[in-house]
Amino acid sequence: MDISSLIGSLHPLEIKVLLALRDARSRGPMKEQQLEQTAALEPSQLSMAVEWLLAKSLLSVASQKTTPVVSLTKIGAQYFEKYAPIERILSTVRKAGQTGKRLTIQDIQSQEGLEPTEVSGAVGCLKKEGAIRIVAGGHVESTGGPSPTAEAIRELLKQLHGTPRDLQAFPEPMRRVIEQHAVKRGNANEPFRIDDHVERTFALTPDGLGAADALVQQGVADEVSQLSPELLKDGSWRTKRFRKYTISLRAPRIASGKRHPYREFLDRVKTKLVSMGFQEMRGSLIETEFWNMDALYMPQFHPARDIHDVYFVKEPTHVSEIAEPFFSRVAAAHRNGGNTGSTGWGYDFNEERARRLVLRSQGTAVSARTLAAGPQTPGKYFSIARCFRYDQVDATHATDFFQVEGIVLGRDINFRTLLGLLELFAREVAQAKEIKFLPAYFPFTEPSVELHVQHPRLGWMELGGAGLFRPEVTLPLGVDVPVIAWGLGLDRMAMVALGIHDIRELFTGDLDMIRTTRGKF
Repeated sequence: MDISSLIGSLHPLEIKVLLALRDARSRGPMKEQQLEQTAALEPSQLSMAVEWLLAKSLLSVASQKTTPVVSLTKIGAQYFEKYAPIERILSTVRKAGQTGKRLTIQDIQSQEGLEPTEVSGAVGCLKKEGAIRIVAGGHVESTGGPSPTAEAIRELLKQLHGTPRDLQAFPEPMRRVIEQHAVKRGNANEPFRIDDHVERTFALTPDGLGAADALVQQGVADEVSQLSPELLKDGSWRTKRFRKYTISLRAPRIASGKRHPYREFLDRVKTKLVSMGFQEMRGSLIETEFWNMDALYMPQFHPARDIHDVYFVKEPTHVSEIAEPFFSRVAAAHRNGGNTGSTGWGYDFNEERARRLVLRSQGTAVSARTLAAGPQTPGKYFSIARCFRYDQVDATHATDFFQVEGIVLGRDINFRTLLGLLELFAREVAQAKEIKFLPAYFPFTEPSVELHVQHPRLGWMELGGAGLFRPEVTLPLGVDVPVIAWGLGLDRMAMVALGIHDIRELFTGDLDMIRTTRGKF
């Protein structure tokens, strides 16, 4: 090894670490904390220097020990001040028993201002330990017995407040409580955190010792990175050590501005549909139940009208009127079929409910308004519509999402035309390799079909539904030709096209992911 070239490539931080280890080599390998003090470096500076020296094989890891360390989270610090939910619930139940007051779980939650998950977990633990019981009427009573978990949590909060400790320092029962109430993936609202503390010791390699000895012999000159006029004027540059530049190293990546990958995907979908001859439809995020559901021949007793599926507008709650003659025609189609040749749903159509305002739950509402506005025949229309539904958020579901909605109308339109378009969308937009069609039911189409595609990681995934609009939909809106319609989940299509495994990642603020994600289109 060329010692002279090696020394010339060393950073001042590396030099400090090498000299510190050389001076202390008689005492054996040094711990990181000892090395920080001896070399007079900050932890971040030491970390950089050590990694550089390890990469150059001038330094070796003599030993490494991993220790689990327990500390309080922000939630734990709050529990230290205000007590943990399990303690508060037990105290509240005991006080209520002393005064003869009877409390339900809902009463406790409201009185203590706790989240449902906090209450359910604490109540379950207290019941299991026999500290409380649930009696007739759903009332919670104290048994007078202790709660080992509540006592352990109180003691742990005291011991860990401001002082992280080794997990193994606690007795086995308390370790079980810590592990049960430690932060885990998917559950961050816990009082304890367990982190692995890695303690390493370092020693010089033979090459490292040779470099350190050479540094001592030739002396360490002050290093400068730029040649200034002052250095030239007084000649002091002759005694300085200039930092060398390695031109073979790759330049740092420049993160130039770019559109969000999902924004690019949406723009690409729009461009493709326009190039195929489709005209864009637009509509409001807030719709009446009439255009969102009634005009689509969805009966007012349909489960999708329930509060658990649709968001209602708080103020104003209703519109004053809905355009005629569509309002009367649609109402008649629901009651007795009107002039559609159908018998209708056979119920008393509630006109007041039809005027109620909701957040648009499906892009088909835009198609209904387009049909009522006198579209071209033949004609092709699409909309990229943001929709809202009350749903449990997971890897494939969100409470707000984009649908690509479309209709094609004309005398020669049929179900085979629809299947061809759906396959085209699945392959061109979602970039899916495998697709399949499954029979489905929707109140406004007959026949109906669901489009499914194979996600490389999540398996078969439904993209949405489609079908031919029933006469009960088209005739009241003034259209007398066949109309095919579809509503596909753009978010799920983007997951396939962008190689994303969780729908929430489409709206992430992770800059590294945004910069590196590339679509297949």
